[in-house]
Amino acid sequence: MLTAGDIMTTEIYTVHLDTEIKALAKTFVEHNVNAMPVVDDDGMLVGMVTQTDLVEQDKPLHIPTVISLFDWVIYLESPKKFTEEVRKVTARKVGEICSRDVVTCSPDTPVATVASLMVDNKVHLIPVVSDGRMVGVVARLDIIRSMGE
Repeated sequence: MLTAGDIMTTEIYTVHLDTEIKALAKTFVEHNVNAMPVVDDDGMLVGMVTQTDLVEQDKPLHIPTVISLFDWVIYLESPKKFTEEVRKVTARKVGEICSRDVVTCSPDTPVATVASLMVDNKVHLIPVVSDGRMVGVVARLDIIRSMGE
């Protein structure tokens, strides 16, 4: 049975929390990847950033719909969601747009389980972690390649 360790890519491109958004865009283009792990100053995995996170900065900001009733203002949509949208649109660093909830696997995780993690969590890149350190990543293409072997 193939495992994540058998198919993972060990040449890992990462960015830091304080990487500028312009540098992130350049890194995506240079390395032709659509997602990258985000690491802290000690090299520990702290998040993931995708091309979608970057593209979301250019979408128009949706102002929440409200109803004014007497002296009350009632939001018909979540003010928290609006605050999050504003934060992403105005972001200048990777730490402001990356996802902190990262799905990982170990080198011993079966490929079928990695594929399920990708589908269930709607992610395209799974960091492979051993003893708290990132040792590789499994991308969709890695799984597809393993099907032909």
